[in-house]
Amino acid sequence: MDGQPESVATPERFQQGLTWAQWMAHIQRNVEKFQFNYDATSVSPADADALRAVSRLPTGPAKVLVLGEDWCPDVFRGLPVLVRMAEAAGWEFRAFPRDDNLDIMNEFLNQGLHQSIPTAVFYTNNHEYITHWIERPALANDQLGMIQDLFTGLDREKDRDEMRRRYDEFQRGEVWASWRDATIKEIRGLLEARCS
Repeated sequence: MDGQPESVATPERFQQGLTWAQWMAHIQRNVEKFQFNYDATSVSPADADALRAVSRLPTGPAKVLVLGEDWCPDVFRGLPVLVRMAEAAGWEFRAFPRDDNLDIMNEFLNQGLHQSIPTAVFYTNNHEYITHWIERPALANDQLGMIQDLFTGLDREKDRDEMRRRYDEFQRGEVWASWRDATIKEIRGLLEARCS
């Protein structure tokens, strides 16, 4: 990795990560939200073809390491998308709870400062670092204000149940779905740019 000759995320450490099934068995919270986002995500044939094509390149991805925690909305939306991409592309997928793997997390800080999740790290078949992607697509960053708009006119103390209901509904809606799709497109573009 740039500026760090040896990574703690060795091939042996990668193998210690959790598969999707193991992640789902391991987590304590938001199991149904992880499953919903997995079930609701599909990689289009065009994106799947492009991911497989870039993966066939000598410098292309064969493995993805994902850091996350089960309480984080960006993770219960984004990690299942990465699983679907791995399935479509034929990558080996491993997930790591961030808080138990801070040595890995600290190699991939957001803007060199923040332990943002999910963080996805892509490797070649020989476990050579390619690139990494952090947290959420640019589209979601641009539209984050929509979440605050959900709560306009509500009192944080008195209206907790209504706030939760509105946020849960948002997470099952079209904007949330568009963020899943944008994740696929953004990562596809990132990998094509790095590997071509």
